[in-house]
Amino acid sequence: MNPNKALWEKGDFTRIAESMRESGEAIVKTFGITNRQKVLDLGCGDGTTALPAAKLGADVLGVDIAKNLVEAGNRRAKEQGLTNCKFQEGDATNLHELKDHVFDLTVSIFGAMFAPKPFDVAREMVRVTKSGGRIIMGNWIPNNPTFVAQLLKISSSYSPPPPEGFISPMKWGLENDVLERFGEAGISKDKISFARDTFTFKTSRSPSEFVASFRKYYGPTMSAFDAAEKSGRANDLQRDLETLFNAQNRSSNNATTNIPATFLRVTVETV
Repeated sequence: MNPNKALWEKGDFTRIAESMRESGEAIVKTFGITNRQKVLDLGCGDGTTALPAAKLGADVLGVDIAKNLVEAGNRRAKEQGLTNCKFQEGDATNLHELKDHVFDLTVSIFGAMFAPKPFDVAREMVRVTKSGGRIIMGNWIPNNPTFVAQLLKISSSYSPPPPEGFISPMKWGLENDVLERFGEAGISKDKISFARDTFTFKTSRSPSEFVASFRKYYGPTMSAFDAAEKSGRANDLQRDLETLFNAQNRSSNNATTNIPATFLRVTVETV
């Protein structure tokens, strides 16, 4: 199996995505979506941004490499009566099932950044987007002091070294890397803009309970714990994550969790 597919089909990311709904809806409202626009949500998960886009009137296709998340997205769309939103399996590095220049807006919020072969990802996003359209990405920033960057940094410190040729997904959070990748896809620098933005994870679970959810359901954290258990360091990883989650929590009480995380927002104008 494709290792990226195996990673995201591991566990159940929908349990984490529940904490992302409010911020997902908020960011979609900033996209300027108009009625009947064709929107591609790449690396869509179970629809945290795809469903809100459909509710604003867009015709939305969500594409994700994980079969279980595609099934969950289609189920959520059906439950909410959204006939203008569908999900299908696909690989961000090779969207061969999609035609050229179809979408007015291609979106990927913390999705396509995790696919290998980033130059292929950029090229495919440009290819399927109409001339005069837009691409919007939300990417976590390496070494940022806020939640997700630190979560992934801690998890990687307990994991085996990556395979030869591995390119960190966090490089999508570096402006020069983004410019280079879209430049290779034919987009000039003046058509690419950047902004720092905040995404907030909110849940009625305590920080410790939220750590337990990541340990049980989030692929990268699950893999880190698998490795840590083999080396006898699982308790250390648990402690480090609980320290992080508690330190980053902005909730007024320790029974709930409200953790903001900074990300790089990338906007590309296609030509």
